[in-house]
Formats: sequence, structure tokens, C-alpha cells
Amino acid sequence: MIHEPGSEGDASVASRTRFDVPTSARVWNYLLGGHDNYIIDRTVADAMAEVNPQVFHAAGESRRFVARAVRYLAEQGVRQFIDIGAGLPTDQNTHQIAQAIEPRSKIVYVDNDPVVLAYARGWMVAAPDGVTACVDADLHEPENIIAGAREVLDLTEPVGLLIVGTLSYIASTDQAVSILDQLMAAVPAGSYLALEHSSDTSEKARRCAARYAQSGAKPYHPRSPEQLAQLLTGLELVEPGLVPTPQWRPDEDNAEEALSVDRFAAVAHTRARG
Repeated sequence: MIHEPGSEGDASVASRTRFDVPTSARVWNYLLGGHDNYIIDRTVADAMAEVNPQVFHAAGESRRFVARAVRYLAEQGVRQFIDIGAGLPTDQNTHQIAQAIEPRSKIVYVDNDPVVLAYARGWMVAAPDGVTACVDADLHEPENIIAGAREVLDLTEPVGLLIVGTLSYIASTDQAVSILDQLMAAVPAGSYLALEHSSDTSEKARRCAARYAQSGAKPYHPRSPEQLAQLLTGLELVEPGLVPTPQWRPDEDNAEEALSVDRFAAVAHTRARG
């Protein structure tokens, strides 16, 4: 379902929102220094930081990867984007980056968090010649994502698909592979996937995930680099391949300052699928 600005009232949002359980969008917002969160979200984020102090830094590195990846895809001529797991607004959202390079770019955000959908009324403002929309859909149902995106995008033309952090909420790696296969099968040759995902490369990362799950929130599942590589099977990786998030084409002014985080990122091309 396409969510148009102003189409969902405050009463509807409140009826669908749990204020006693943290949500990934609100916790992530707090980790990024935002104010669109509640005490329950801040409490669990601080508890995560107790066992993994890098969690705030890791969130920032994830967002910086989005900016670099979108900029790269736009420079490759991609003019259509599907951002799955849009989350709450931050600085330099996908549509702002893409439309700064090509104002006619079209962006479809996908989320099923009622708070995110409500906030979309205020922040999904496109450039005058561009298009920005939001689809209310769940990653577990890729057919609904594609159906919603098709209402806005021309899926005979290349698409930049962004899945940043979201795939970690799929417990089974086999299911995650299946979801990606369905999504990538729906877009044409010349399309790209930008993937970023938490990893289980340290004990503190595993403890952080366990602490989050104990809060009652929907748990996320860090994966090993080998499992993350499995998600990209059949795609042609863009250099430097699957690497720790800060190492994916860092900006020159941050190249030496970026700290290691338990997250990996990659951008891949559909050309290799045949």
C-alpha cells in the first residue's frame, strides 16, 4: 500500500503503536542522536552500549554507508531507488542524496512501522522534478514490496535496492536468501543491491544482540561474513567487495579515522545473474 503524506491520522498511529516495547526504528533513531524515541528505546540502547560500547559509532557508520552507496549508484546512472526499512528521518536521507545528483530521481521507501509511516508525511518531500513515496510493507512479503514499488517506479529500468540493517531481522539465512532472490528477480539487469548487515565477529556483538532480544523487541540476528557472502551469491560485487562497513569506499576525510565495527557492507550488480 502506498502511504501518501497526510493519509494516516494520529489516532490510527497510536492504535498500532506499542509504547512499552522498543522498536528498531526508534532505537536506531536514538543511536543516531535523534529525538523521535521513548524511554523504553533509550533504555535498551543504553543497555546494549554497556556490553558493546561501539554500538553508537556503528549506527553512524551504517548511515554513512547509505550516503556513500546512494551517491555511488546515482553516479552510475541509477535514477530509481527502493529503500527497504526506511526508519525514522535523519540527515541526508536517500531521496535527498539521489535527487541532489539527479532531481528527477524516484525513491520508494518501504517500512511497516506506523510511527515511521506517520513521520513520512513530513519528510518525504521530493525535489520539484522527482518523486518520493512510502510503501507500507513487510520484508517477509517481498511480493507486496514489489507491487507497491511498481505503482511508482518503472521496473523495466534499473533500480537501486537498499537493504541496510533490515535483513538481520530475518532469522533464517536461507529465508533471507530467498527474499533477496525474489526482490532481485523483479528488477532488470543493470540494477544494484546495497546491503549492510550486523555481524557476529566479536563476543561483544553477540552479547549486544542478546541484550536487545531480552528487551522484548523483535530480535535481530548477526551473521558471519561467510553467511553474508551467501546472501550475495550470483551477484557481481563492486570493489572493494564485502568488507567492514567503514571500509566500503570511505570518503577521503574519513578513510583513516573510521573505527572498526561489527557490521559488513557491499554493493553488488545484477549483471552476473544469467
